[in-house]
Amino acid sequence: MKLGLSSLRGWLGSVKDAAPAAAGRLKAGAGVRGGGVGFEPRSRMMEYDQPLIWVVLLLMLFGMVMVYSASVALPDSPKYASYSNYHFLIRQAIFIVISITAGAVAFRVRIETWQKWAPYLFAITLILLLLVLIPGVGKGVNGAKRWLSLKIINLQPSELMKLFIVLYAADYTVRKQAVMHKLIKGFAPMAAAVGLVGLLLLLEPDLGAFGVIVCIAMGILFLGGINGIWFGGISAMLGGVFTLVIVMSPWRRERIFAYLNPWEEENALGKAYQLSHSLIAFGRGELFGVGLGSSVEKLHYLPEAHTDFLLAVIGEELGFAGVLTVVLLFYWLVKHAFEIGRQAIALDLTFAGLVAKGIGIWLGVQAFINMGVNLGLLPTKGLTLPLMSYGGSGVLLNCVGLAILLRIDYENRVLMRGGRL
Repeated sequence: MKLGLSSLRGWLGSVKDAAPAAAGRLKAGAGVRGGGVGFEPRSRMMEYDQPLIWVVLLLMLFGMVMVYSASVALPDSPKYASYSNYHFLIRQAIFIVISITAGAVAFRVRIETWQKWAPYLFAITLILLLLVLIPGVGKGVNGAKRWLSLKIINLQPSELMKLFIVLYAADYTVRKQAVMHKLIKGFAPMAAAVGLVGLLLLLEPDLGAFGVIVCIAMGILFLGGINGIWFGGISAMLGGVFTLVIVMSPWRRERIFAYLNPWEEENALGKAYQLSHSLIAFGRGELFGVGLGSSVEKLHYLPEAHTDFLLAVIGEELGFAGVLTVVLLFYWLVKHAFEIGRQAIALDLTFAGLVAKGIGIWLGVQAFINMGVNLGLLPTKGLTLPLMSYGGSGVLLNCVGLAILLRIDYENRVLMRGGRL
């Protein structure tokens, strides 16, 4: 009997203590139907990353507007005399629609599938880089053979390689994790693969794409745990290789000297012509710009204003405020990619985490180089501004890469909710 009374007192005490907590979960007046009292619904985690989608769309649409503004006067020149004023706007809009569609398809592919196919995608892209160099197959523009004509768009295999080197390097790092601290077994095979890619790109030539790809591969290997001494030594060696390539190429050497002194008359009218007019555009823009559509430099003074030097047009028409907005959007995008990667690694999804960070490195490095070139901080190099500059291959592969990033975040959220992939 004593046992029964003590048990009863314990049970009544627990009910008394639990009553306020239960009452706190009731939401007065919520969900009252037929005299019943409803419960406050639990907060639910979103199934996908809405801010990421909105930032990407904002960059692409902003880029489309600026591409139109930068290219609207091009039909006045003999080179584009057969084009309409809306030619580049319409094509960029088509590229964006195709890219979003491809991104939606890529998002449906599970990350483990991307990991499975990473070596094969890398090998296929190597073959495409070889095809570009075959006379009659590769398409040349301004002295460089970098494209394969697909009628609707011109495919640039180097853009494919930027994405697939992310996947391949991440997969390689996961597979070789046990020997990543060793030079021969860990680093040498990856170095050979990147070296082969570099050789093919230098034959196009496309030193800018090679630089981005090297940064991606080295960044992923560093994040994956490569030996710090080997990493430092190899980084120094790569710096020496790039210096040697520049020294042995007369026109690259002249471009470097012109970059160091763009206002010398010979340079301003020659190798530094683009850079000097880009700086003039930024100078005219000042704080808030001369107004959308009112750029003077785009009127056949600044070459490639709708591709490599789109940021200069933004600077002239929208000023420091417009440039700062673009910089902050890219900063947020890169930072967010690293946050997604860190979360994936915390969930033991190492491949996914390295891919997310690799995509962040890719977009961050390419945006930094493009902005640096436009602002005169780096020597002139033909690299587009991701998501914004005119071009089919670039926007398409940027969207596919960001769709994979979105998929990584989606799988992270599924696991954090206790679900299964």
